[in-house]
Amino acid sequence: MMPLAMAKPGETYTICKVTGKDEVRQRLAELGFVVDGAVTVVSELGGNLILQVKDSRVALDRNMATRILV
Repeated sequence: MMPLAMAKPGETYTICKVTGKDEVRQRLAELGFVVDGAVTVVSELGGNLILQVKDSRVALDRNMATRILV
């Protein structure tokens, strides 16, 4: 496992674990970041990640991306 923040653009990963406080995990789950879900790194801009989750694109900062393990 590795943090999503270390993932390479263009690759698709399976989410293994979401860490953090309950509020953080709940917010990420609402955005579609759930265990066994697929996530694709579209691009990285200034440390922030653009991610494809289900049928939408989501921008996360590096701090939040480190809480998602793939």
